[in-house]
Amino acid sequence: MPGRIALFAAALWWGSLSVIGFLVVPMLFASMPTPAQAGSMAARLFSAQTWVSTGCVGLLLLMARGRDSDQLRAWARPLLGFLVGGLLLALLSEFAVAPRIVARENLALWHGLGSGMFLLQWVCAGLTLWRLAPASPVSR
Repeated sequence: MPGRIALFAAALWWGSLSVIGFLVVPMLFASMPTPAQAGSMAARLFSAQTWVSTGCVGLLLLMARGRDSDQLRAWARPLLGFLVGGLLLALLSEFAVAPRIVARENLALWHGLGSGMFLLQWVCAGLTLWRLAPASPVSR
């Protein structure tokens, strides 16, 4: 059962990043009356996404602990860098980059940096999901 919960958390993390970043936010900018309105809504969605990411990674890190407090479960060892990296990227985006984007402070720089950090977090989540998912042969 813990393996399925870990897989579910990784899938939720990667899937929510994918839907928000590559579907919902572009649709906002395509359909809202002004870019400012779309940006305001996108900021709220990205903020909510940060807490989804934090919850999923937090759950995965809690599940990674072995019986001894200094021991990691075997499945978690190769994922630790992706988990911590993804969590740091989410929190840095929320508390360091997003306020500067909302304040329209050097918008091109901070938007580019935030987009890059979002993409790197998406890669961390995707690699976590990829490594947790059991390999299943396609049968006909």
